[in-house]
Amino acid sequence: MKSLRCLLSVALLSLSTVAFAQHDEAHKAAVAQAPSEAQTSFTTIKSLAGEWDGLVTVPDMPDMKGPTKMHASLRVTSRGHVLVHEFQEAGTPLDATKYDHPVTMFYLDGDQLTLVHYCDAGNRPRMTGKMSPDGKTVEFELKDISGSTEYHMHHSVITVIDANHHTEDWTFMMKDKPIHAHFDLHRTN
Repeated sequence: MKSLRCLLSVALLSLSTVAFAQHDEAHKAAVAQAPSEAQTSFTTIKSLAGEWDGLVTVPDMPDMKGPTKMHASLRVTSRGHVLVHEFQEAGTPLDATKYDHPVTMFYLDGDQLTLVHYCDAGNRPRMTGKMSPDGKTVEFELKDISGSTEYHMHHSVITVIDANHHTEDWTFMMKDKPIHAHFDLHRTN
């Protein structure tokens, strides 16, 4: 009888160990499937795919004649791994030899949301992004630059107002002087 109780205790202990192990594995699987902050940020940025029109204001350049009309085109490519972001002054032809036409690529680099800005200044700043606690803003800080550092894009903040409205704030360094540009964009499709 004593050996039966001992055997029963061992069997119950084994079953509880298996149950806890299965629970622990299920918990680990659920955590592994939860998107990281970088993945969530990238999903937010990719939701902006489409065509956008709006105004840019550059308060650091008082000689600029008021707001300028801009057009932005954002598209997801590379099987969903990249968002291509292109800017141009509204109404100008797509002629990069005569007009500014910067291109920015957003992508996940491991567990880090990253952008590379192919600048009209001829360099390629790389920035890494973090999402705000409210999930509406992604702020990018300069990580490094390929090419000249004398004139370069230095900082960016993208804020999603709603599905059809977002703002972008870009800081361009002219030597050591920051120039801030604020884009207020509305979806056209």
